[in-house]
Amino acid sequence: MALPATVEAPRRLLPDIAQLLAPFPGRLEFALRVALICALTTLVAEIYQTPEPALTAYVVFFLNKPDRVESTVLAIAFLIIITLVIGLVFLAANIVIDEPALRVTAMTLISFVLLFLASSSKLKPLAGIIALIVAYALDLLGGVPVSEVATRALFYAWLFVGIPASVSIVINLLIAPAPRRLAERALAERLERAAELLEAPSARTHAAFAEALNEGMMEIGTWLKLAGLEHTSSAEDINALTQAAASTTEILLLVDMIVRDAPTFPPALRESVAETLEDMAAILRAGGYPEDISLDASEEEASLSSLDRTIFERLKAAVTGFCEVPAGPAPTLAKKAKGRFFLPDAFTNVDHVRYALKTTGAAMFCYLVYSQLDWSGIHTALITCYIVSLGTAAETIEKLTLRIVGCMVGAAVGILTLVFVIPHLTTIGALMILVFVGALAGAWISGGSPRISYIGFQFAFAFFLCVIQGTKPGFDMVVARDRVIGILLGNFVVYLLFTNVWPVSVSSRIDHAIASLLRHLSALALAGNLTARRALAAQVQADLGGLERNLALVPYEPAAIRPDADWLETRRRAAGEIAALEAPVLLYSGDGASRLARQFDALADDLAPQEAPNDQAAQTSPAGPIPPRLQDIVTMRLANLERALKPLGSVQEVAANAPA
Repeated sequence: MALPATVEAPRRLLPDIAQLLAPFPGRLEFALRVALICALTTLVAEIYQTPEPALTAYVVFFLNKPDRVESTVLAIAFLIIITLVIGLVFLAANIVIDEPALRVTAMTLISFVLLFLASSSKLKPLAGIIALIVAYALDLLGGVPVSEVATRALFYAWLFVGIPASVSIVINLLIAPAPRRLAERALAERLERAAELLEAPSARTHAAFAEALNEGMMEIGTWLKLAGLEHTSSAEDINALTQAAASTTEILLLVDMIVRDAPTFPPALRESVAETLEDMAAILRAGGYPEDISLDASEEEASLSSLDRTIFERLKAAVTGFCEVPAGPAPTLAKKAKGRFFLPDAFTNVDHVRYALKTTGAAMFCYLVYSQLDWSGIHTALITCYIVSLGTAAETIEKLTLRIVGCMVGAAVGILTLVFVIPHLTTIGALMILVFVGALAGAWISGGSPRISYIGFQFAFAFFLCVIQGTKPGFDMVVARDRVIGILLGNFVVYLLFTNVWPVSVSSRIDHAIASLLRHLSALALAGNLTARRALAAQVQADLGGLERNLALVPYEPAAIRPDADWLETRRRAAGEIAALEAPVLLYSGDGASRLARQFDALADDLAPQEAPNDQAAQTSPAGPIPPRLQDIVTMRLANLERALKPLGSVQEVAANAPA
């Protein structure tokens, strides 16, 4: 299958593969836990001789997160939802079991509804895998003799989730790390990267620091919220760590400004700041949080320029008050907006319906193909359609490309295992060890960067399908061959549909994301207190990370819907200028802040006009002198941003000019 649009992005990935596979704190711990749960799940499935133990083990990868609270909640949610859904399917079972046309109709309707919810509601993390399980459960109904009760097939479908979810709950409660621990590690890592950049600026430390900035604080905020729900830490500790995260946002931005815009910042002072940050990181890694920390520049203070002094004073305040919760409302971080169950455009945006139709169409086509060919061995095509389909063509092709790589590697390892290892297995314990090793490799990859995580998922899927062939060790090469063919068929069908039928370009999000960033910069310029400014800075960082991810997806799109190179370059340049402006705007205050905010709003309105006024407009930025150098930096960066935004055309114009 030729995927010309996907060539550029994978090529950029290859030089970084060693870095993407490198260990980091918590990665081995997560991989070992997932591997253990997969091995135990396989044991339970083999003991009770449930069908498709490979699929049962694979579900483990969807149920486990780095912390114990989210993993446990996710497993319980899956159990509840799949119980309700299987109950509904059971009500229809007696009607459709003996009628192939009705069964296909039921599969299609249920799949469409669940995939619509996956696109348009908060059920997105769960609905896709539930649709997969329900469709496969109805497929199993067609394979049971009339004399058997359909409840057995439905019960087996429930066990696809019931077994891995139950094992996951037990193991996560016993050995998974607390969310607070993960938050402390993440904060420590960000401070260490800032210290490394100050001590030894290089391409490597710049890249690591940029990655820390793009990660933002949203995940840390989620972990701290979960830690509060877990009630294993006091509210005082949670508030202190939340304040530490807000302070870390400011520290990272100030370090970025030192490296980018303050070349005269004294080397001795850089080293002092770096040492202090390393000491703070060590305290966080030890399970505490830094208090009574100070920065001293008594010897260098007289030689500091006005900009250097402003940066240092803000750094000193952020370090000294790192965990000190200010009076007033509890500190907050960037977080996902709350809302109703359905997205605001759930019933007005036709893309939600089209996504459900395309994915369901791909799955049903694959189902009909292997049913008419009487080739049930390639039923993995049906499963693959649900796994690789995403909202936009770029996301789908990226996931599809990574999964093909993972599939081929996993299948190769699985087939070699079939030839050289499986024939020598004599006990279930030996099979568990084999599953553990394969799951460990898949979980190591999936637990890393999102750039390669899908490879880990598909590696595990293909490996399990090859080596777990039933209720006993099997080494049928035909089974492995058929399952791999099914995976590739599903990928091929999804690719054809998502690039030729109602293709959705990721570019439609980008101008709106840039406009949203500009409005957040406007609010940052006007914010009247430090707590609000830090929260807005964290929001800008979270949005910048999302924008960078969307920009990285554009090269995956086929030429028919992909914007041209100039369009992409202008957006990348605009994103870079916004990133360069964030720290100066954080420091900016005084009479010029209102004018600066109006300029940001005007630029945002040119990209994506909004009807409602900016709700930050009534706030007043704190008065204070603006260092001349800071004023020059803001003026220069703003001019660069205006030049970058000037040639931008609307997404509608790009779509209209795209080749058919």
